[in-house]
Amino acid sequence: QVQVVDSGGGLVQAGGSLRLSCAASGRTFSSYAMGWFRQAPGKEREFVARISWRGGSTYYADSVKGRFTISRDNAKNTVSLQMNSLKPEDTAVYYCNAVIGERPRYDSWGQGTQVTVSS
Repeated sequence: QVQVVDSGGGLVQAGGSLRLSCAASGRTFSSYAMGWFRQAPGKEREFVARISWRGGSTYYADSVKGRFTISRDNAKNTVSLQMNSLKPEDTAVYYCNAVIGERPRYDSWGQGTQVTVSS
């Protein structure tokens, strides 16, 4: 199983940028597609982006397409999410997890990282 530590969140004004990082443990990290999810207050956790195990294929939720970019470094066991042109509606706790399609592979989650976008 892959265990993760999410980081990089913060407070930013609308239009700004943040880069999130996910440090994963486990020798099988590079075998799994990885993804980012987010959960806003009072809402269910939702899919944001995913990347294939080699990093050659990516997929995004419509709400972030063109603004967010997911990447990975299998040598360092990390997955990143570059977020540009942030909007107040991007405010949420962001989590990474191994994925199967647009769903999390594991029921367990890291601590997440808070992203707050002010208008």
